Amino acid sequence: MTEYLLLFRNASAENSYLTTSQDMAEDMPKWQSWIGNIAMQGKLISTAPIHYQASIVNNEGISTGQPYKESNSVLVAGFLICKTDTLEEVQEWSKTCPILKYPNSSVEIRPLIPFPTNS
Repeated sequence: MTEYLLLFRNASAENSYLTTSQDMAEDMPKWQSWIGNIAMQGKLISTAPIHYQASIVNNEGISTGQPYKESNSVLVAGFLICKTDTLEEVQEWSKTCPILKYPNSSVEIRPLIPFPTNS
């Protein structure tokens, strides 16, 4: 089976996520159901939302506070790692991801490359 990283992207406000606490409360059962479906198939490896605050390290040093945002204020808000035999299955799951209810949101799917082991 191949492992896949799903990156959940969503638009953000000036200094926080765009979603309100009410949005999050309403969305939680949808997320639990969506993730639970993957878990019940034995294909969930890990998942978590990501705090808004960030440290960015580059050749010029370290900046803290604001996460990296794309030009349209879209940023990574969470991730999921799963395993399956086909990319198409992950794409089908992603079509029903709760993040897609928000404008400018998306699910980016990236296959993971295992590090070689010297056994």
